Amino acid sequence: QVHLVESGGGLVQAGGSLRLSCAASRSIFDFNSMGWYRQAPGNQRELVATIGSRGSTNYADSVKGRFTISRDNAKNTVYLQMNALKPEDTAVYSCNANPWRTTTLYWGQGTQVTVSS
Repeated sequence: QVHLVESGGGLVQAGGSLRLSCAASRSIFDFNSMGWYRQAPGNQRELVATIGSRGSTNYADSVKGRFTISRDNAKNTVYLQMNALKPEDTAVYSCNANPWRTTTLYWGQGTQVTVSS
């Protein structure tokens, strides 16, 4: 079991930046990958970015060049730096973690990001 706690969401104007944090209750070396997903009202949850245990990254086309996922192993935390935010980035952002050799996904409670035009 792991507890994931997201923080850093808020209200920002278009073109602004936010940094989201996802703090895990145990070592993130326990996970094959961690990721950020988002869900806007009326939409399905969609992938934003993932990061592997060795730092390999994957991004949705809609955020490439604007968002950066990173990890701090010492702090058991994964970050999502979001720049050049657009109103269409408005959503609840949640992080997840996939333990090694399982199909289990643990989820945080989510943090709201609202981008005003």
